[in-house]
Amino acid sequence: MLTIRDLSVEITHGDRIVRPVTGVDLELHRGETLGIVGETGSGKSMTGLAVMGMLPGGGRVVSGSIDFDGTELVGLGDAAYRRIRGNEISMVFQDSMTSLNPTRSIGDQVAEPLQLHRGMSLRAARRSAAEMLALVGIPRPQERMGDFPHQLSGGMRQRVMIAMALICEPRVLIADEPTTALDVTIQAEILELLGELKQQLGMAMILVTHDMGVVVRHADRVGVMYGGRLVETGRTADLFRRTRHQYTHALLASIPTLAQDKDVELFSIPGSPPDPADPQVGCRFAPRCAAATERCRTETPQPVAGPGEGHLFACWNPVDETQGKREVRRFDASGSAASEIDAQRVRLSVVDLRKEHPVSAKGIFGRRRSVKAVAGVSFEVRAGEAFGLVGESGCGKSSLGRMLVALDAPTSGEVLLDGDRVSGLSPRRLGARRAKLQMMFQDSHASLDPKMRIDAILCEPMVIQGIGTAEERTEKARALLAGVGLGASILERYPHELSGGQRQRIGLARALALDPDVLVADEPVSALDVSIRSQVLNLMRGIQRERGLSSVVISHDLAVVRYLVDRVGVMYLGALVEVGATDEVYTRPAHPYTAGLLAAVPVADPDLADAPVDRVHGELPSPLDPPSGCRFRTRCPLATDLCARVEPVLEDVGGDHAVACHFPLQPKLRETTTAETLTAGEVR
Repeated sequence: MLTIRDLSVEITHGDRIVRPVTGVDLELHRGETLGIVGETGSGKSMTGLAVMGMLPGGGRVVSGSIDFDGTELVGLGDAAYRRIRGNEISMVFQDSMTSLNPTRSIGDQVAEPLQLHRGMSLRAARRSAAEMLALVGIPRPQERMGDFPHQLSGGMRQRVMIAMALICEPRVLIADEPTTALDVTIQAEILELLGELKQQLGMAMILVTHDMGVVVRHADRVGVMYGGRLVETGRTADLFRRTRHQYTHALLASIPTLAQDKDVELFSIPGSPPDPADPQVGCRFAPRCAAATERCRTETPQPVAGPGEGHLFACWNPVDETQGKREVRRFDASGSAASEIDAQRVRLSVVDLRKEHPVSAKGIFGRRRSVKAVAGVSFEVRAGEAFGLVGESGCGKSSLGRMLVALDAPTSGEVLLDGDRVSGLSPRRLGARRAKLQMMFQDSHASLDPKMRIDAILCEPMVIQGIGTAEERTEKARALLAGVGLGASILERYPHELSGGQRQRIGLARALALDPDVLVADEPVSALDVSIRSQVLNLMRGIQRERGLSSVVISHDLAVVRYLVDRVGVMYLGALVEVGATDEVYTRPAHPYTAGLLAAVPVADPDLADAPVDRVHGELPSPLDPPSGCRFRTRCPLATDLCARVEPVLEDVGGDHAVACHFPLQPKLRETTTAETLTAGEVR
């Protein structure tokens, strides 16, 4: 269907020439899914945009060929390209919120390709659009036709993007990170949907992603890109079992797993990806490769045949059978502050915390309603302990995190720090207590002031609290940078001059500037590449152990939470449904929702690629009108009439492990009678 030969792309920015793609060769066969993986800046997305004829301003194909079923796309005129783009070759973009037009209804946007390419009337196109929305799993598609993008959840918007891409039944679909920002449950649904539609429509698909687990389960073949070049290709199972390129081997070793030993550092690839404007000689991975020789730095390796059919790799010193696993590095426990603290002392207490957001009622006599973001959450974090919060988007994790650090006031309930109330107080009354509660935000780019240098950003918290002289604050900033693995030269730079991993380290350093007792980290590595993510995770784990810091880690990545925390709470629709020691919850989940989340985690193991997945199905209900009784019952395979009538309460299943479920997967320590459960539910 698609043959790419020696493709090279250049983008001109003033006097600077960027080469994001260099000499790429690819083939895509009818009915096949080709996965393309690699770090940010490796050229994955730019290869897809070159196929679509949608390179950014100043971009052009400088050499090579893109043959689509006998039609050469390089040099094709605009009018001819428009007949192919969106009709025979379509693309699902990474960010559905910015890719959809916020001023036009969903129905009009999905119907538009049919009007442009097939000449359909608006009425006929909208009828077909409603059918396609139903096909991609949008409930009540006729009602959704009039909605606007901001009225839909992230998963629903992604489904709309897929509907737009498939409405003309293209022969090739390019899916660019289609599930990056989605929860594991929605991610699994979207990828299964794409696979089913590919079979129904007879498409070929290019799946661009940095998630190796996604590739193993959903791609027939895989190509690994680094520095704009394709460094290894082959059948998915063969490439994962018999990896040959040192970069592929390092990338796989950097992935945290659900079985990760928390006392062992994650492997991380040193350094950063190459600058695409730098015309480097030799292998582009050589500066970061432990096996690199002088030949690697001076000669560019060419693809050679690997051990399997169609397996190619470009490496002078390939991985062999004797290389095996990398050396295990354990965290140094000497000098750790964790050994000097009272592990039984309760540092942070959350008592029946609730947060409701009023929603304007429609009409004069409209009923006042509210979004119940957090609904009666209680837990404790002990000194030196790391507590995790997991759950789907919209379950209230981030709302809860903002209340923990007093950025938002709760509707009711309390947050206590060392027994003193911090929730609902004015900034003046909070005083020094605010300094002891700090937050590491998800988006480091948006949370750092672009007009301030790094030295000012790190010193600002100390200035506000009146700590030290200017010289002392600068010295503390240097120490903070050293603590997060950055040099003092960073102090004179601005956020936009740093990489994503460097900005995330600055966000952590700023959060530690006031020596807090509790750190709340909201999705701290969700926007980072695999290799950079492992560096930041090792850093966070090391700082936790070194300082004896109490922390709350919020994430939808269950492998990240397993690595960072000692105890975990699982949230669903504003409430905690399971709490316990991390190892206990992960190995013996007691709530069906927890078990479904764990089952949906993609694993980078070809031996498990075809294993059945008993994941959670359906969409998260609206927090504006949550189900009666058990909130999870509308998606639970075990639900009965009791679940609709009575809200379950957290009950012990042993070993500091509690679950709120009438029919837990693990036996309760004491069976509660229906009458007792009913009374508890009515009291709540």
